[in-house]
Amino acid sequence: MSPRSQPNPAADGVRLQKVLSGAGVASRRAAEDLIDQGRVSVDGEVVREQGKRVDPDNVVIHVDGVRVIVREDRVYLALNKPRGVHSTMDDDRGRPCVGDYLRERVDKLFHVGRLDAETEGLLLLTNDGDLAHRLMHPSFEVAKTYLAEVPGPVARDIGKRLRDGVTLEDGPARVDSFRMVDNYAGKALVEVVLHEGRKHIVRRLLEEVGHPVLKLVRTQIGDVRLGNQRPGSLRALSRPEVGSLFAAVDL
Repeated sequence: MSPRSQPNPAADGVRLQKVLSGAGVASRRAAEDLIDQGRVSVDGEVVREQGKRVDPDNVVIHVDGVRVIVREDRVYLALNKPRGVHSTMDDDRGRPCVGDYLRERVDKLFHVGRLDAETEGLLLLTNDGDLAHRLMHPSFEVAKTYLAEVPGPVARDIGKRLRDGVTLEDGPARVDSFRMVDNYAGKALVEVVLHEGRKHIVRRLLEEVGHPVLKLVRTQIGDVRLGNQRPGSLRALSRPEVGSLFAAVDL
């Protein structure tokens, strides 16, 4: 093969500033400034070389320490799961399920963890198996926040009891934090934050301390918040939200 026809490895891939621009990080000119400032790393190495080419499908890029999602085939969604909907993609008994909200999507998505049928709120959906696995693994201790309506009044020592831990039928369990949000008409609204993933864990914890759940909503996973998203609606996670999830599980 003549030198003229030999492949040039340096020409392979896509220019880094173009990848950053395509990922919505910044314009190409601004991306060049980020590179000049040493704020961009590829596979753990800071890049200051303008025009560096990378393979977006096979590198990990960070800007200011936050991972940039550059693979166009990756999907990250938030669903506000309504009450009465089962956390399955299909239900052989014909009951409402999460898959009903995805019928028109061509992506093969799966839910990250579960919410029981009577619990509303934030459920993440993705086709990124590595991220989903880590988010569900207890060793990464990704916090989940719930608002629970319970019979009131709630004694002042309940928070301490839950933070110290109580014993359930399958072992001890505790919350990361607990706070009173509101009291009204013999009921109370409380916020519970924990990283446990055992089945019905919030309901069982509150029942154990004498306050069975009347209504339960998951409002946050890590730094991703439900906000004012309406029940049954889907939205794409923002770049900072996805980056925060990767950071939470060391990706």
